[in-house]
Amino acid sequence: MNKQDLIAAVAEAGDLPKAKAGELIDVVFDAITAALKQKQEVRLVGFGSFAISKRKGGTGRNPRTGEEIAVPETTTVRFKAGKGLKEAVG
Repeated sequence: MNKQDLIAAVAEAGDLPKAKAGELIDVVFDAITAALKQKQEVRLVGFGSFAISKRKGGTGRNPRTGEEIAVPETTTVRFKAGKGLKEAVG
């Protein structure tokens, strides 16, 4: 499912025009993004949690040349599925 499929599903389930459903989905995504930028965890009970995680830097190796390269520390987003989602899927 891509974003357009999600918009179509929300529009059908909520009896909304696709344009309005698209706006609502964009607002939800923007709110999640804003919270994560402020290093807040986003918990959606029954669905799951989004959280910021730091990945340590280190050294890697260029596969072509074999040269060692420095891998910088990065910030990533982690998602942990909630109980309701786990039960629904599997």
